[in-house]
Amino acid sequence: MGAARRGDRPVAGAAELVTGAARRVELVAVAAAAVAAVVFWAVAPTYPNYDAYYHLLWGRDLLDGVRPDFEAYAAPTQHPLEIVAGAVLGAVFGVDADRVVVLIAVLSLVLTAWGVFRLGARVLGVWPALAGTFFAASSFSLLLLAARGYRDVPFLALVFWAAVRAAEGRRDRSVLALLTVAGLLRPEAWLLGGLFALWRRSPRLVAGALVAPVVWVLTDLWVTGDPLWSLTGTSELAADLGRERGVAKVPGAFAEFVVDALRAPVAVAAVAGLAVALWRLGWRRLVVPLALLGAGVLTFLATGVAGLSILPRYLTVPTVTLCLFAGYAFAGFADLPRGRLRRLWTVGACVLLAGGVTFAVVRMNVVSKLTAELAFLDASHRDLVRLLDTPEVRAGMACGPLTFPNYRLVPDARWYLDAPRGAVRARSDVRPERGVAVFVVGEKALRRFGFADGASPSTNAPDPGFERAVRAGRFVAYTAC
Repeated sequence: MGAARRGDRPVAGAAELVTGAARRVELVAVAAAAVAAVVFWAVAPTYPNYDAYYHLLWGRDLLDGVRPDFEAYAAPTQHPLEIVAGAVLGAVFGVDADRVVVLIAVLSLVLTAWGVFRLGARVLGVWPALAGTFFAASSFSLLLLAARGYRDVPFLALVFWAAVRAAEGRRDRSVLALLTVAGLLRPEAWLLGGLFALWRRSPRLVAGALVAPVVWVLTDLWVTGDPLWSLTGTSELAADLGRERGVAKVPGAFAEFVVDALRAPVAVAAVAGLAVALWRLGWRRLVVPLALLGAGVLTFLATGVAGLSILPRYLTVPTVTLCLFAGYAFAGFADLPRGRLRRLWTVGACVLLAGGVTFAVVRMNVVSKLTAELAFLDASHRDLVRLLDTPEVRAGMACGPLTFPNYRLVPDARWYLDAPRGAVRARSDVRPERGVAVFVVGEKALRRFGFADGASPSTNAPDPGFERAVRAGRFVAYTAC
């Protein structure tokens, strides 16, 4: 036997070469998107939302050996993993942990888009997956959630990558592990984990699906003595704040939130794409996205039954899933053979596309809206920090607590000042006779920070004995000693 010649070596098949090249392009695109996300985070500074700041504070409590105060005035519902993350980030990055929270959310948006693409490509095809990913990643609602550091975005990334692994037939334990971690961020993943365990008919997986709710219950029990505090406390808070709730409100809110998040043409395309996909592909091939859609709708219904606030964020999983079906409506014809059906579908997709473009031009400019919102948030945060750093405010805090009109800016100020409980309060809860009273000026700032659900507008007017001390942009401080 002679030595093998170069031409005798086995050569990869054309399909393998195409698949390998496509995967490399995919990875390069994801890496480019991640770099763009980091650049965006660096050049357009934004800061976390109210809930995220509270979880940073609770994480700091853990580092200080203090139980988190879940029962604080207008405190949000606790989410165990977010508290632990707050403790870790606080220990590593200190006061700058708030910016790292936003970075994690922005990068999680990239991971979510990647997961949406991979799931869509597996179930619906590459072109529908690309269209669906574009619809999801360009959603103003999702972009803003990422820019404000909402836990919903890492939660979405975990859920959609669990869906990818389930659709690709990967190991069951990896799917459940991702859903368990997601279940420590939002309870919607409990249902998905349970459904997956029942689908696989595995007692071991059923036991694993109980891990997240058990951790949640034990956390409530340890901190408050009530194992169901997250349910009862959230329901009471919704009532106190006067938020929309109740099962009767669910159908109308569902339609309104989905259309608002997707935009009307995309919502119409999603309904059409879902119907056509069921007709052409059958429910068995669509079982994973259908499970995401069904579980999300059931969870949203459950919030109404439980008397919780009916919020658009509870519909993030089904709305992102619907983006895939909208992508199928726009690009599903690409896999059809030439013929009458393909021509009709192409015409219909063009009509939808024209309607979508017209709607976007007339009704929406995502880039300008997002830019304006981010500029407002950055400027407001800088104004608040400048005010808190003034000698007048620091001296006034020696006489009494720092107060805001309502609860909206309390965790932000506590985090920046590293202030203990009671040092920063909301006047809608208590009105001290001494200390520093901060007021909000400017129409948009008043709408955002001066007024809040369940709070009287009178809290944005000085009480007797307080005198004007200093102003920083949108905020004015009065002191009394």
